[in-house]
Amino acid sequence: MASLLDWSLIDGAVPAGLTFAGGAAFAVLLADGRRVWWRRTLPLVLLGMLVLGLLIEVLVNQVWRPFADRVPTNTTLWITMIVGSLVLGVFRCLPQRWPARTGIALAVVVLAVCGVADINRYFGQFPTVGALFGSGQRPTTDLSEAAKPAASTVVVPPGKALSEVWQPPADLPAQGTVSEVTIPSSAGFSTRTGRVYLPPAYQATPRPKLPVLVLLAGQPGSPSDWLGPGQLATTMDKYAADNRGLAPIVVVPDHLGSELANPMCLDSKLGAAETYLAKDVPAWVRQNLQAEADPQAWAIGGLSQGGTCALQLAVRAPEVYRNFIDISGQREPSLGTRKDSVNAAFGGDEAAFKRVNPLDILATAKFPKTAGLIVSGNKDGEFRPQQQDVLKACRRAGMQVDWLEIPGPHNWVVWRPALAQAMPWLAQHTGLTPR
Repeated sequence: MASLLDWSLIDGAVPAGLTFAGGAAFAVLLADGRRVWWRRTLPLVLLGMLVLGLLIEVLVNQVWRPFADRVPTNTTLWITMIVGSLVLGVFRCLPQRWPARTGIALAVVVLAVCGVADINRYFGQFPTVGALFGSGQRPTTDLSEAAKPAASTVVVPPGKALSEVWQPPADLPAQGTVSEVTIPSSAGFSTRTGRVYLPPAYQATPRPKLPVLVLLAGQPGSPSDWLGPGQLATTMDKYAADNRGLAPIVVVPDHLGSELANPMCLDSKLGAAETYLAKDVPAWVRQNLQAEADPQAWAIGGLSQGGTCALQLAVRAPEVYRNFIDISGQREPSLGTRKDSVNAAFGGDEAAFKRVNPLDILATAKFPKTAGLIVSGNKDGEFRPQQQDVLKACRRAGMQVDWLEIPGPHNWVVWRPALAQAMPWLAQHTGLTPR
């Protein structure tokens, strides 16, 4: 029998039970026999909820636009429902005594919990009860301890893959390490703490020079997203266990600067994000880690806005990243509309934007040495068509690009397994395993 921590928050009994509880709680909030309640109070509250929902849609999704993706209708509805239930609870409590007030307050709390749970179900961020409470999170290891230089490294003959010459020691650890790191910017780009995953093979001597995957979160987001909802360490450990301890070094830098920021991975008025990813992060890796230096062994990947960014860097810095993984990315870097993006980044200079926009570059340039994997959710109605445009543009430009489709929409239900399913492709293209 599965433990409580293994109970799914995405499907099954828990979401179904919460839906039933939410309906019952809402019925409690409506159950008032006063005539004024049905004729005046309830209609006014419902009207206020409608106005709140419209304000969120207009002010957040059309005016402010803090995110690359619009706030989903599901989230808007639940925000209005939670706020509305709080107001209803207040009006219901006013004429009541304390025993009844307690029941009404409990109904408000239950409805709020149901709303948060359904929003989580929509995004798929916490798949189980254990994930919600951080169960299985990898303790961090100081990088100076985890990445101590090895006295010798494995030599791979030309034409061979690393896995063909690698002999793991008997005392190889079963798990890799996760470290929090500060990767400085040479151009004053403000960043938060990044993460580095080092696979079990990195602890061996002689040490294999492993390929590098620079992995980016979406927006809003942070590097910790890949370690929490993304289950990066678990995914990499499983791959390593199936491949005698071998897996890529994974560096998860902060390419945004803050939760709501979106510099679009460009060098512009919004910050030197491109320089950070194309120069500063690779320089930091070379200085602090014993990794394979050949650009063929380097890849950049990401989800949603981070997937768009991976495509951008593959096009703008092919001498650094010969491989890319674009998971649920956009057609181009965006702050809403192209006009909004051009105005924010380049003061309205359309030509400046076109010089750095990947699809405009791919229309005229060739990239025969670049390989890519484009991953899409089969129910992602907004971004799947955009990724199909990206696929066509990449192939016209001579890239070796493959397509991977995973059941699900634009959320962690797709993004979590995307990394695991991309690993064989990545290993072959970065020289970890033979093609």
